[in-house]
Amino acid sequence: MEKRRIAVVSAGLSVPSSTRLLADRLAAATVAALRRRGVEADVEVVELREHARDLADDLVTGFANAGLRPALEAVTGADGIIAVTPIFSASYSGLFKTFFDVVDKDALTGKPVLMGATAGTARHSLALEHALRPLFAYLRAVVAPTGVFAASEDWGGAGEASHGLAARIERAAEELAELVATRPAARAADPFADAPSFEALLGGV
Repeated sequence: MEKRRIAVVSAGLSVPSSTRLLADRLAAATVAALRRRGVEADVEVVELREHARDLADDLVTGFANAGLRPALEAVTGADGIIAVTPIFSASYSGLFKTFFDVVDKDALTGKPVLMGATAGTARHSLALEHALRPLFAYLRAVVAPTGVFAASEDWGGAGEASHGLAARIERAAEELAELVATRPAARAADPFADAPSFEALLGGV
């Protein structure tokens, strides 16, 4: 069975978090959809709230510290990304934007992304289209057509059924799985690939 890596970026601030809950639901549905295509997926979750200070350090120094590097490598080395943010003031959270600000601007080129967002009211649902989609378009990612938004009334029981959250999750996961399964597996970038050999250095090249 083929193998792929899925990175899940969750920008939720509370514990427990509806943002993380949506991210987990999207990840589980994507793993199942990939398995139906003969692909086994490894999922790594990046909780941005754990890296808030690391991200601030990166902004002022220009370098990712030891705490942030594994999170960045998980995202840039993944075959597909599930990115979920809470919506504040009709847009993504500052923590979410800061993370993608410090990701190398070319690292997501051609990489499949599934967008998700949560908020207390459905009035914020268009933030997926006017905020998140342009962000990932700028980064030249390949964004799944269906973004998944979940307001408070979408969760649980009759509310989830009547608002179609489960169906949206399944549709978006199928789209991401198709993008990931039909794309060659990502290879981890070697940061020393362009470094000269010792022989070249000793030879004065």
